[in-house]
Amino acid sequence: MHINTFDHYQTLNSPIHRLDPRVKVVITVVFILSNALIPEGAWLAFAAAWLLVLAISQMARLSPKFLLTRSLVALPFALAAVTAIFSVAGNPIFSLKIGPWLLTATDAGLVRFASIMLRSWISIQAAIVLTATTQFPDLIHAFRHLKVPDILVSTVSFMYRYLFVLSDETLRLIRARESRSARLTPGGKSGGALLWRAKVAGNMAGQLFLRSYERSERVYNAMLARGYHGTLLTLNPHVMRPRDWLWGALALSLILAIQLLGRI
Repeated sequence: MHINTFDHYQTLNSPIHRLDPRVKVVITVVFILSNALIPEGAWLAFAAAWLLVLAISQMARLSPKFLLTRSLVALPFALAAVTAIFSVAGNPIFSLKIGPWLLTATDAGLVRFASIMLRSWISIQAAIVLTATTQFPDLIHAFRHLKVPDILVSTVSFMYRYLFVLSDETLRLIRARESRSARLTPGGKSGGALLWRAKVAGNMAGQLFLRSYERSERVYNAMLARGYHGTLLTLNPHVMRPRDWLWGALALSLILAIQLLGRI
């Protein structure tokens, strides 16, 4: 495998890394749900939630740059909530005229927009801490222990595993295209005109689909020949220890305190 874009696990030795994956999954899910329930404009609660994530990431020995740069990926998607600035009733702040429409921003709309952005940003950071401190097989088996349906667990597991395979296959197709496109355009790029590039890209997508389908059939038959019956096995017993219960109770108490702070 040459592409590790999808794997953010950091091989470190920390108390967070040693926690049972079930505890980390439950805490992360509860934390994200807690963020969704924080009232709009409860800035102290949002700050406390962010500080909690930063504290856990420091205990996990994760670099602040690692956490912050990867969490920025959520901001473009959260910008879809920009319409809240103009659609929520409140005191007008400024107006924008776009064609025949006059859009008026309100203070309540800005508060809602900022709250949505903070919720998304902090929740993504919590998910990054989870994936950076828990290996993917442990996450999968944590889902099994938490009674997530087997078909869903298997689908997620295979999807993650073969993202790497598909990425490598895509790189091979791109290299093959470049090796057959020696002619340079005026801009210095290989290949022909835009229409030619679109045609080649379509052919590559078709080839990728066919290769993926054929590979999936071969892999599935090989798994059946080796006794696969829909359940993924692991050598890790995932036994809950007293410290796991203690860490889980402490984290849930802090999340509850954040909720109370948001309603003061």
